[in-house]
Amino acid sequence: MTRNSDSGLSRRKFLIASGAAGLAGLAGCTENNTDNGSSGGDSEGEDSSGDGSNELSGTIDIAGSSTVFPLATAMGERFQTEHSEVNINLQSTGSGGGFANYFCTGQTDFNNASRPIKGEEETQCENNDVTPVELKVATDALTVIVNNDNDFIGEGLTVEQLRTIFSAESTPTTWSDVNSEWPDEEIEIYGPTDASGTYDYFIEAILGEEGPGHRQDYSATEQDRTIIQGVEGSEYAIGYLGFAYYSENTDAVQAVAIENDAGEFVEPSLDTALSGEYNPLSRPLFTYPARESLAENHVAEFARYWIDNATSREIVAEEVGYVPLSEDEQQEMLDTLNAAIEEAN
Repeated sequence: MTRNSDSGLSRRKFLIASGAAGLAGLAGCTENNTDNGSSGGDSEGEDSSGDGSNELSGTIDIAGSSTVFPLATAMGERFQTEHSEVNINLQSTGSGGGFANYFCTGQTDFNNASRPIKGEEETQCENNDVTPVELKVATDALTVIVNNDNDFIGEGLTVEQLRTIFSAESTPTTWSDVNSEWPDEEIEIYGPTDASGTYDYFIEAILGEEGPGHRQDYSATEQDRTIIQGVEGSEYAIGYLGFAYYSENTDAVQAVAIENDAGEFVEPSLDTALSGEYNPLSRPLFTYPARESLAENHVAEFARYWIDNATSREIVAEEVGYVPLSEDEQQEMLDTLNAAIEEAN
């Protein structure tokens, strides 16, 4: 996959540093040339000083999905080059952890999510006077990975085999428990925690929401690099995570082709996710600004900036590794966002 070497290097360094700490501070801001108004300005976009500058300043707090984290990072880095007086605090907590512990309690302005907000999360938000605004920002291909020395899976895995490996009901101990022709070696499993939207989506797509649930005897982590390292380090390991992290580590692990609803084994890629061939593991990714926070001009402008750039193949696909929005999807999200900003003001 082609990368912009300078921006890609910067983002990878950022991910390594912030992944260890769990929290990243991004700074940004120059003169804002839009005329959307601000909490302290008039309808022409001028600030309260009357000099017509309308500079953006303030803090934006973001938590949530580790899958959306690299995309939020890329957007934040670019926004900071234009707006040096806006500070963006970005934290990877998992979709559910972000909703429950930060966003729905009113502590953050955005929550990133790799699945839609749940009913109980909406209720929690409502009880704390937080109104989430759902914005789709990309499409992901949830990726199953195995060790590079794994040569026995062959053309790929069926949904039924994935279900057998990860189900709380079957819990096979060895690979031969899944397929008698496979090695009689212990399966080592790595994946996200139950606070992750990736975990929730895997249950929905593979195990079924009414099924026995996800097995719990596995190495669970919110750090995607730990999943990569775990699978890389064991010949008989398997794991799953967002495509962007796999795309940065194609030399360390191999992606598994998954049998789709047409009976074809399809590898995850931007093209197969966009075409719909890579099913059932392609999925939408979201960010949720709080409508109340959109009353602040710097928050509203960052949200607009993100959606304005959500169709960028250079940023979303080539640098991060996801499928950009179509122009129709972008317009729908802009309409949703602008209506929420108007309501907030």
